[in-house]
Amino acid sequence: MGDYSKALEFYEKSHKILEKALPPNHPHLASSYNNIGLVYNNMGDYSKALELYEKSLKIREKDLPPNHPDLASSYNSIGQVYNDMGDYSKALEFYEKAHKILEKALPPNHPHLASSYNNIGLVYNNMGDYSKALEFYEKSLKIREKDLPPNHPDLASSYNSIGQVYNDMGDYSKALEFYDKSHKIREKVLPPNHPHMATSYNNIGRVYNNMGDYSKALEFYEKSHKIREKALPPNHLDLASSYNNIGGVYNNMGDYSKALEFYEKDLEIKKKALPSNHPDLAQSYNNIGGVCYHMGDYWKALEFYEKSHQIFEKALPLNHPDLASSYNSIGQVYNDMDDYSKALEFYEKDLEITKKALPPNHPNLANSYTCIGQVYNNMGDYPKALEFYEKSHKILEKALPPNHPHLATSYNNIGLVYNNMGDYSKALEFYEKSHQIFEKALPPNHPHLASSY
Repeated sequence: MGDYSKALEFYEKSHKILEKALPPNHPHLASSYNNIGLVYNNMGDYSKALELYEKSLKIREKDLPPNHPDLASSYNSIGQVYNDMGDYSKALEFYEKAHKILEKALPPNHPHLASSYNNIGLVYNNMGDYSKALEFYEKSLKIREKDLPPNHPDLASSYNSIGQVYNDMGDYSKALEFYDKSHKIREKVLPPNHPHMATSYNNIGRVYNNMGDYSKALEFYEKSHKIREKALPPNHLDLASSYNNIGGVYNNMGDYSKALEFYEKDLEIKKKALPSNHPDLAQSYNNIGGVCYHMGDYWKALEFYEKSHQIFEKALPLNHPDLASSYNSIGQVYNDMDDYSKALEFYEKDLEITKKALPPNHPNLANSYTCIGQVYNNMGDYPKALEFYEKSHKILEKALPPNHPHLATSYNNIGLVYNNMGDYSKALEFYEKSHQIFEKALPPNHPHLASSY
């Protein structure tokens, strides 16, 4: 139900009884610490979650043989916190520890092994290593296909994960194919108002949103929302997420008053459901800031971006990618206000974190270089602009499939600099490269195609 304070209250009542009734290393105490840690993780209090998960792990390390599945469960929980904190190398370390135990302790087609491959795939996806993510998600899927009946919900979950990778890669037709497979299973096995059905509609809506088919995106997001309204209490976070997604489509359509209406509904729920320093609350302020930015109200945008940033600074480790994104958003406002020195200051803070937090070929690093290139372009320093745009482009060429829309945008940026430099044949060459990708990757009425023409 997403009522974390109530969940904590009951888990802690249970824990007090267990502390009095059981010896200090009893397995039930370890499970109790684990339950409390899970609530803190959901609340975004990652240091508290880690503290509880580590208490659980210490008991299990003393009480259990080194290859016991409960130890793997502890490593998995700790891996999840590091993943949520954006510390992907640490997340991988713990997920792999868990996996080694499960490989020894379980038969090769055990469902827990499939879940383990899935966790590792998720980290690689977050790191932007999509080929690795697919490799692990497909290992997970193979086990589930052998072990489970064809309409099992875990199979739907596997198809969903693979769809997400293709969506992030910009291969939207593939993403839709896998999301659709997932959805068909859920339609057969779940009641029509089950929350997983809402998630399924939500995922399909996200692909249509990325494709620029906003009416289709709204159709699926609204189907998702109707289910959540019936199935969930009025302050559930999945309802907030639903409002957020619909707001995002209106924002992309340029209907900013509608976008604000839905983003504010999202924020209202999160304020009630989450502690005041939860990262998801920061994300809501960030989204409202984005709408103000698009409306040209830069001071209002700054106000919301800074509210968001203050939460991220308190809630997240110093090198978390969301902090980098926050600096980037503030930099973007200063850039559009023509305060280029301020813009560079914030973009460079973003770049500094992104370099530390993510692998060298992650698309977010390319975005950081692009933003700095944009400032230099606006300042009329075209050689510097080209230098940063080309750094960005090299990363995108390695990280993305050849027809990804981000590559088209990258060619467009380089073309713009050559145009500003008066080198029109070079500008045309890059604009045409950009256009060819957009023609292949996007539906014929997408706004990016109009910009390209």
